[in-house]
Amino acid sequence: MIDLRFYWSLLMRRLPVMLALLIICSAFGAAWAIRAPSTYSASARLLVENPRILDSRDTGGDEAEMLQVIEQQLMTRANLIDVANKLNVFGQNSTLSVDEKLDRMRTDTNIRRSGGRDAATMMLVSFTSQNPRTAAAVVNEYTTLILGTNTRNRVGLAESRLAFFQQEVERLSQDLDRQNARILEFKRENADALPENLQYRQDRQSLLQERVARLESDLAVLQAQRAEMVRLFEQTGNISAQTAPQSPEQQQLAALRAELNSVLGIYAEDSPRVRALRNRIANAERAVEAQVVPGNTGNTGNSLLDMNLSQIDSRVTMLENERLQANSELESLAASTSATAANAIALGALERDQQNIQARYNAAVVSLDQARQVERVETSAQGQRISVIEAASVPSQPSGPNRKKIALAGIGLGLGLAGGFFVLMELLNNAIRRPAELRSRFQITPLAVIPYIEGRAERRRRQAIRLLAILAVVIVIPSGLWAIHTQYMPLDILAQKILTQLGLG
Repeated sequence: MIDLRFYWSLLMRRLPVMLALLIICSAFGAAWAIRAPSTYSASARLLVENPRILDSRDTGGDEAEMLQVIEQQLMTRANLIDVANKLNVFGQNSTLSVDEKLDRMRTDTNIRRSGGRDAATMMLVSFTSQNPRTAAAVVNEYTTLILGTNTRNRVGLAESRLAFFQQEVERLSQDLDRQNARILEFKRENADALPENLQYRQDRQSLLQERVARLESDLAVLQAQRAEMVRLFEQTGNISAQTAPQSPEQQQLAALRAELNSVLGIYAEDSPRVRALRNRIANAERAVEAQVVPGNTGNTGNSLLDMNLSQIDSRVTMLENERLQANSELESLAASTSATAANAIALGALERDQQNIQARYNAAVVSLDQARQVERVETSAQGQRISVIEAASVPSQPSGPNRKKIALAGIGLGLGLAGGFFVLMELLNNAIRRPAELRSRFQITPLAVIPYIEGRAERRRRQAIRLLAILAVVIVIPSGLWAIHTQYMPLDILAQKILTQLGLG
């Protein structure tokens, strides 16, 4: 069971010190609440508007992220110091250092963002100052900086994207030109072994093979005729003119003579057609005579046989030359055909690279067109933007400080210190003052306890000392605090310095 009388006696005994703590803290709290300067808060509301030209190519991004970036750019050291100096936020005679001004600006500035799914994205910018006009001016300056930063960010992003895709299109165009040049050079170097004309070369190869076979057959026939002609001459001693084969020139000469005979039955000798035919016959005769090459070896003494053998030999020589040319071309076609497979692989690789570059080039051109449209939308302020729905105005009523809370906080601090002092003294006191403490500490039960009996004079002296202590606390401490406040330093400033030294202010 709690001994209330005992604790009441302890309370009365320690009451002067507890009252001193309560009075000191309350005095400091009251002085702070009374002397704390009034502060004014001005705010502006900003709204993130959707693009006026809705297009899937608009890359506005997340609104919350955009506002967060703008907030970080606004709260930079350079911006805050420039605003403080431009608007003279701390006065002409301010002794604050640059770092202190920066801390004060960041402390007095409050930026809140709101938004979410199916909700408008907004930003509330506020500033607190002892001067209401300064608070409104700072918020309006913040608003101007936010709008300018947003415009610069979006236009700069669009221009950077446009410049990037322009460079990308130019680079890919150069790569495509170089790749086309490589393909063209490869085709020039391997013009005879390209896969695109493989079918022609195969057809040509088949044709040449047939031609070689025909030439070899003709050569065999001519050689057989020559051998037969020589055999007949050796057996009979003469040769018939019909046994000799006629060359194409001889056949042409015979045809021209036949035509002349048929024409002479219709036209006169001096007609242009007859003269033209005779001229052609004369030219054909000279060509036939030129084919007859008398040989020094193998001369049989028979002019007809020699002429026929000479014609056969010239015909054989011509066919041999044709066969050699055909075989040479066949070898070239065979080599080019065998090289076609490797060329097809190499050309396919070049063309695949060319197609890949072309695909990237086409994609870059499409992206460049989109970047141009986005850049035009942003420069014309038709895209996503931030607008002011409520500008900052000069506040007419102070927003702080809450003087009642400050005073109550001082009283609460005093009560807390007083209670803490009471508890601390109780914990530090090891003296035995009650029978219950004797039983709990020594585990014995006293038969009787004789309390300390004060005399009347001693009781009066103790009561007088307590009363004087209470009066001293109630009178001397407030008087001393008043003297410190008026003669040395205001209590609120003193409290602020103490908190600053303790790292709490």
